[in-house]
Amino acid sequence: MIEAVTQIIRHISFKGGNEARTYWSNELAVVQDADRLDALGAVGIARAFNYGGFRNRPLYDPNIAPDMHMTREAYKSSAAPTINHFYEKLLLLKDRMNTATGKSLAEERHLFMERYLQQFYREWNGLAS
Repeated sequence: MIEAVTQIIRHISFKGGNEARTYWSNELAVVQDADRLDALGAVGIARAFNYGGFRNRPLYDPNIAPDMHMTREAYKSSAAPTINHFYEKLLLLKDRMNTATGKSLAEERHLFMERYLQQFYREWNGLAS
């Protein structure tokens, strides 16, 4: 059991999402979905901006494009604007869920984040009333 828990801890994280899977279990699938669901939706948005503020990152900079092919090291050390994080990780999670329940819950939260971004850009560009 200790080895199984250790493997789950080692393999749960996103870390750029570009690494090949080297371990798999049903337990990892459930724990990983729970971790990913925490990063989605209203709470996920709040967490993203909280962490971005903690790291002194700008909210948004239209001149800095999201980096969709970061290495693990680049992902961990990124100082990109928080909005970029939506594209570099958060909006990718829906399609990386493992369980039927996780996929269902992720769908609604993903749609909420897309609506949030639409509204964010409208306000950023002075189009929201």
